[in-house]
Amino acid sequence: MAIVYQKDKRSGITYAYESISRWDKEKKQSRATRRLIGRVDELTGEIVPTKGTRKPKAEPEPQIAKPGPVPSIDVSRQFCGATYLFDAIGEELGVIADLKACFPKTYKQILSIAYFMILESDSPLSRFPKWAALHRHPYGKDIPSQRSSELFASITEEERQRFFNLQANRRIEKEYWAYDITSISSYSECLKQVRYGMNREHDPLPQLNLALLFGQESNLPFYYRKLPGNITDVKTVKNMLADLDFLGLNKVHLVMDRGFYSAENINSLYKEHHKFLIGAMTSLRYVRDQIDAVRDSIREWNNYNERHEVFATMVPLKWEYSQERPYKGDKIKSERRMYLHLYYNGERAAEQERRFTTLLLKLQKELQNNERKPENAKLYEKYFEVHETPVRGVKVVARQKAIDETKKNYGFFALISNQVKDPVEALDIYRNKDLVEKAFGNLKERLSLRRLLVSSDQSLDGKLFVQFIALIFLSYVKKAMQDNDLFGKYTLQSLLDQLDVIECFGRPGRDLRMGEITSKQQQLYMMLGVKPPASL
Repeated sequence: MAIVYQKDKRSGITYAYESISRWDKEKKQSRATRRLIGRVDELTGEIVPTKGTRKPKAEPEPQIAKPGPVPSIDVSRQFCGATYLFDAIGEELGVIADLKACFPKTYKQILSIAYFMILESDSPLSRFPKWAALHRHPYGKDIPSQRSSELFASITEEERQRFFNLQANRRIEKEYWAYDITSISSYSECLKQVRYGMNREHDPLPQLNLALLFGQESNLPFYYRKLPGNITDVKTVKNMLADLDFLGLNKVHLVMDRGFYSAENINSLYKEHHKFLIGAMTSLRYVRDQIDAVRDSIREWNNYNERHEVFATMVPLKWEYSQERPYKGDKIKSERRMYLHLYYNGERAAEQERRFTTLLLKLQKELQNNERKPENAKLYEKYFEVHETPVRGVKVVARQKAIDETKKNYGFFALISNQVKDPVEALDIYRNKDLVEKAFGNLKERLSLRRLLVSSDQSLDGKLFVQFIALIFLSYVKKAMQDNDLFGKYTLQSLLDQLDVIECFGRPGRDLRMGEITSKQQQLYMMLGVKPPASL
C-alpha cells in the first residue's frame, strides 16, 4: 500500500490517493486500485479530508483488567476440587512462586503434570489429554506426550538448583533432615548413570540410585540427587555436604542410618560444623567396649522406655578427629565431643538368635551332605570344624566360642550424635527417619518411579524433577492426614476422590462458578489447612 499524489489541472488542487496493488491473473499484469484520502494543503502539506471521504477510525483505548476471578471465554464444566486443593497448597508452601521464578514459561505445565501424576497414579502420561479435558488445572490445555517429553528435556540443572535454593530459604533451620538412598531399576541401557549394583528390591535389572533429603518436622522433601547405580551409600555423603554448601545452607542437622557410617564421613561432618545423628554398627571396637561396660546396668528398670519398648542409656565419648590439609602437607588431630546412645530390646535379641540358629542349621546340613556353597566358605570356617574319617565319615563340630561371641550382643543397637544427649530423644528422631522410606514408596508406587521408562538423560532429569514437585504436594497432604487422624477413615486416594468430584462451571464473559460443596468436603479442606472454595 502507498500514497499517490495527483494534481487536478483544472482546479490546481493536489489530491492524495491510497494505492493498493494487486495481480491480474487473466491479463498477467499488475493492477492498482486507488481510493481518495483527501486534498493536500499547499501551506502545511497535510492531507485534509474532503467531503465524502471517511476519517480513519480512532484506535480503541486499552481495557484495564478488573480485579477478581477471570471471566470464562467458553462454556465449560470440569472437576476442580482436588486441583483447587493443590493450588492452595502450592501457594502456602511457596512452590508455585518458586517454580514461576525459575520456569516463567513452563511452570504451569510442570504443575499440571504433577497434579496428574498424583490424581492418576496408575496412568501413563499418554492419558493426560483425557484427564486435562475433564479437570481444571494450571495450564488449562492439553499437553501431548511429545510435548511432555520436550518439557522434561528443557528443564536445566541451573533451574533445578535455583528452585532448591529458593525452597531452602523457606525451611525450618533447626529441624533434622533425614538422608537416604533408594535404587530405581531401568530397562534402558542408554542412560549414562544406569549400572548394576546392590538393588534394594532384588530386581535383576541395571539401576540408578536416588538420594533424598527430607525434613522431619515439616515432613516435606527438600532436595534430591541422582547417582550412578553402582555407588555405595557411604561414598555419597561428601558430595551431599558439598551440595548443601553450594545452596548456602550452613546450619544443617542430618539423620542417617548406619550404611552411611564411616570415620571419613564423621570427620567431614565435624569439619563442616554440621549436627548429626547416625546409626553405628555394634561390631565397631569402641561400641563393643561400651556395650561390655553397660551390659548389666543397661537393663535396670530406670533405663526402660515403654513407648519404644527398649532399655536405653547414653555414654559420653571423645571422637578422635583428624583432618588432612593438602595445602600445608599436614594432618590436624584433636578430640571432639560425641554421645553414644546404646539400646537393648529383648524381642530383638530373640528374633536375631532365631535367624542365626536357622543359618547355623543350614550351614551344618550343607557340610554334612557335602553340598558346600562358595559364598558360605567363610561362615563354614568361622562356626564349624569338619572331621572326616574312613570309618565314621564326615563329622561336623560347632565352634561354640565363636557362636557365643556372635550372639553376645544380640538385642543391642547404637546411635551416635554430636548434639543430642538424651537417648530417648535420639531414638525419636532416628525412628522418624522412616518417613524417607515412605517417600521412596510414594515415588515408586504412587508416582510411577519403580522402573524408568525414559530413553534419554535429559528426559530422565526433567521427569524426576516433576515427580519431586508432585512428592512435595503428596507429602503435605499425608502429613495433614496424619495430624488429623484421617487415615482411620480414608486412604489417600479416597480422600482425594472425595474432593475431586467437585465441579466448576464456566460461561462466556462470566466469572467461574463453583458447584455444590458438602459440609464433609468443607471439613476436609479445613483439616488439610486450606480455605474451602465458595460454592453456590
